[in-house]
Amino acid sequence: MSTLRAQRVVTSGTFSLDGETFDVDNNVWLVGDDEEVLIVDAAHAPRTIAAAVAGRRVTAIVCTHGHDDHIGAAPALAEATGAPVLLHPADRGLWDTAHPGRAPDGDLRDGQRLLVAGVAARVLHTPGHTWGSCVVHVPFLDAVFTGDTLFHGGPGATGRSYSDRPALVTSIRQRLLPLPGATVVHTGHGQDTTIGAERPHVPADL
Repeated sequence: MSTLRAQRVVTSGTFSLDGETFDVDNNVWLVGDDEEVLIVDAAHAPRTIAAAVAGRRVTAIVCTHGHDDHIGAAPALAEATGAPVLLHPADRGLWDTAHPGRAPDGDLRDGQRLLVAGVAARVLHTPGHTWGSCVVHVPFLDAVFTGDTLFHGGPGATGRSYSDRPALVTSIRQRLLPLPGATVVHTGHGQDTTIGAERPHVPADL
């Protein structure tokens, strides 16, 4: 029997919003076993991600939010694997900017359960970095995949279109900080951290 695990694939490309473009490295996460995987954030390089999938069945392609660096490879991966692309509907406007004429295949909903390798992953809606931002909590792994909501060092960025810092801090305090302190935070960029390590970095006041 194979073991459920989280595999990081780092891809590189650009992020564009509000008339600016930046070079970025993204973490793509493959959550699964030797038979099937859930992809969290299909960033930049569909061939690189497909090579890491290595022929396993892809149950879904989850977009933690609609920024173009997190969804750029999603349509191509969906075509290659037959897996549905899932996005919270509040980020549909961002998606449509990146992929006009190609809608996501389904919605992410707060509390939704996604099954992979017989294990449940739970979607938590965490608006703030964008209005549709979500994280994926996998209790079996004692891990949460936070996209750009929470990083090593504290909350994700705001100050751009479709973002709101008070909403982000509220989401983190209400949805993430109650998780066990040892929960590993797998982020959308950069290194891992834990819920316990980040509690001091989340403001108590908005």
